[in-house]
Amino acid sequence: MNNSKLSVKDLDFYYGDFKALHNVSMEVEKNKVTALIGPSGCGKSTFLKTLNRMNDLVEGSKVHGTILYDGEDIYGKYDIIQLRKKVGMVFQAPNPFAMSIYDNIAYGPRIHGIKNRKVLDQIVEKSLFQAAIWDEVKDRLNKPALGLSGGQQQRLCIARVLAVEPDVILMDEPTSALDPVSTSRIEDLIDELKKDYTIIIVTHNMQQAGRISDSTAFFLHGYLEEMGQTETIFFNPSSKKTEDYISGRFG
Repeated sequence: MNNSKLSVKDLDFYYGDFKALHNVSMEVEKNKVTALIGPSGCGKSTFLKTLNRMNDLVEGSKVHGTILYDGEDIYGKYDIIQLRKKVGMVFQAPNPFAMSIYDNIAYGPRIHGIKNRKVLDQIVEKSLFQAAIWDEVKDRLNKPALGLSGGQQQRLCIARVLAVEPDVILMDEPTSALDPVSTSRIEDLIDELKKDYTIIIVTHNMQQAGRISDSTAFFLHGYLEEMGQTETIFFNPSSKKTEDYISGRFG
């Protein structure tokens, strides 16, 4: 039985003439956490953004190869609005909108046509609850989201992604701007969310990748050097380069 949520085959990606990804192929299993690791500039974030076509926004970008999401080619006739609803993204720095906590969460559902206040109330509560921040904000839903702490803002941004009922959540170093306590809360949250979602996370933090991921993909110079179960990649990698990176000999 094929348990792949995303299937990437022979993916090349260019920024203008610069080739940022070379012949990347991988399977992303559903309801698992896949960590993308590697030194800065190795292509991990570029790869992540090909999965919901965020790179389409970059002028001169080109993609060759195929990315299948539930068996459909996302670079074929796939509706891009629908794709970004299904494959949500959480960025490195928390980026709440300059509006109330409530309106941050209701924003996506409203765009997708939900106007009923009772339904929106339910979505807001459910999303904030899933993102483990409901108890902290339930009495201040009409207050500005920008008044929250950094860790709270990042959980709010996760709730905002959850509000449109995605299937896959992409996270680009979601804890790199946060303190250790907030980082730990987001890691616990990721562990909880994988019961219902497929999660792909870029992280610079080896310990974090080891703690939260089921599979790990190691990128180097735009190539997928090695991918496997996290335990195998960390303790018994087949590539010397992977071993050197994980043991801190470079990167």
